[in-house]
Amino acid sequence: MTRTLIAIVYHSGYGHTARQAEAVKRGVEQVGGTEALLIPVEEAPDRWNDLEAAEAIIFGSPTYMGSISAPFKAFMDATSNAVFAKGFAWKNKIAAGFSNSASRSGDKLATIMQLTLFAAQHGMHWVSLGLPPGNNSSTGSEEDLNRLGIFLGAGAQSNADEAAEVTPPATDLRTAEHLGRRVAETTRQFVQGRAA
Repeated sequence: MTRTLIAIVYHSGYGHTARQAEAVKRGVEQVGGTEALLIPVEEAPDRWNDLEAAEAIIFGSPTYMGSISAPFKAFMDATSNAVFAKGFAWKNKIAAGFSNSASRSGDKLATIMQLTLFAAQHGMHWVSLGLPPGNNSSTGSEEDLNRLGIFLGAGAQSNADEAAEVTPPATDLRTAEHLGRRVAETTRQFVQGRAA
């Protein structure tokens, strides 16, 4: 079986979401037979062929003012002509998403829901995080995966006054890594099933 290509398209205004994207990539690469392709959203207009070749696309945007970032929204809008109008080209691809904000909630769920709807408009199959909420009991800890308790995708929290070299915390990066691995495993199963 050929290698399964999984693209990670993301925007990062200050570097924090880029670290999350890199963690997702590490997770993808833990699954044999997969190849991860990091695509900063600024490069996406020149990478439509790479995105079309991918079996899965994982979307990542910081949460700004309770929503996706403007550069990521511009990318989404561009897909209406570059992808959607050209025959529903991403239909039946696997999709997933992640977001980062300074606040624990920061309305990251709203951003991930926007990414989910975007994937649905392209006819894609959404993969959730697949983890129970962490750190939600007296025996929980800040080291728990999914410590922010988001089911739909991977969330991360980065203090507004700290550089990307020190935040998001390691547990949020491990959660993003988990998402990458889960998407890679799901995509491999999907591709193998289709081939059978």
